[in-house]
Amino acid sequence: MSSSGELLFEQPSQDNLQVIFSGSWKLGEPLPSADDVRQKIESAGPIRQITFNTEKLGDWDSGLLTFLRKLWKYCSKSDIAVDSSGLPGGVRQLLELAAAVPEKKDARKSEGRMTFLSYLGDQTVLFFNGASELLAFIGEAVVAFLRLFQGKAQYRRTDLWLVMEACSGLALPIVALISFLVGMILAFIGAIQLALFGAEIYVADLVGIAMVRLMAAIMTGIVMAGRTGGAFAAQLGTMQVNQEIDALKTLGLSPIEFLVLPRMLALALLMPLLSLFANVMGILGGAVATITLPDVNIIQYFDQLVGAVSLWDLWIGIFSSAIFGVIVAVAGCMRGMQCGRSASAVGDAATSAVVTAIVGIIVATAIITIMTNVLGI
Repeated sequence: MSSSGELLFEQPSQDNLQVIFSGSWKLGEPLPSADDVRQKIESAGPIRQITFNTEKLGDWDSGLLTFLRKLWKYCSKSDIAVDSSGLPGGVRQLLELAAAVPEKKDARKSEGRMTFLSYLGDQTVLFFNGASELLAFIGEAVVAFLRLFQGKAQYRRTDLWLVMEACSGLALPIVALISFLVGMILAFIGAIQLALFGAEIYVADLVGIAMVRLMAAIMTGIVMAGRTGGAFAAQLGTMQVNQEIDALKTLGLSPIEFLVLPRMLALALLMPLLSLFANVMGILGGAVATITLPDVNIIQYFDQLVGAVSLWDLWIGIFSSAIFGVIVAVAGCMRGMQCGRSASAVGDAATSAVVTAIVGIIVATAIITIMTNVLGI
């Protein structure tokens, strides 16, 4: 069994230094440092060439190569010639391979500060690229829905039921809590202002119209964006990382029909139901807040509520919630399908899905509000 690596030195001539290797040169064993050779060179005088003797060299691995690479760099800086003919053939071949492709000086990305115009141009390009990808995804989704109505869509019914379960019953507690608290907040804020005019009775109008017409749909959409939209993006992103979506394409199955269609269909159907549930919880929250008002009781609150809320308000809320459901599903599925091939990309996709869904909900709310104002409903 050979010992750990050792170095000996001989000086055949005044300007030539011979390095003699002995023992085993492996990474797991204590090896001499390239500084030992450097100190010997400096103490030996003006050395012009280094040669090697490996007759006593035992086993070796990358530990010997690392040592030689460091020695090569020092000799190159000191203008000392290196004669590698005394090294084993395998060592010479590996050293030649390591030096065959030197690092490009401009290979590393420059860290120069980007100007404002360059940043603005990059963001503009990203915006238009994202808009084109969004339109392409929506077009594929529309085609999938048309195939669904024709009975040609390829998806599993069990997946649809599982998604509907996750988007309905499991989401009720958080939707109930948020809607109840929003109803209470609206009632308290409205009561403070209406009390200045002695019109606390109109708290019921404020809570009822706000919740039924839009607030219930908005809060439900935001909750589902964070809860379900992010989950959709994480699920599809993980499938993208594991190449499961590529496998579906190889099998001739459309990922839009097989994965995206059940999720969009489930949210489009269940968001109006969740919105109706949020209406009830928000109105109950307002009723609880009304108890604290001295001039309004529960019976007056509900009587005023029935006269204030119209059927148009209810239909607008249901229509808005269905639109928000489609927005949340499209944002979550699109970001999941666009996910990269790494674990960090899955988290980025989930975050981007939530942000995209919330922005889409706010924009859709503004458009719906303007349209209803123009139509006078």
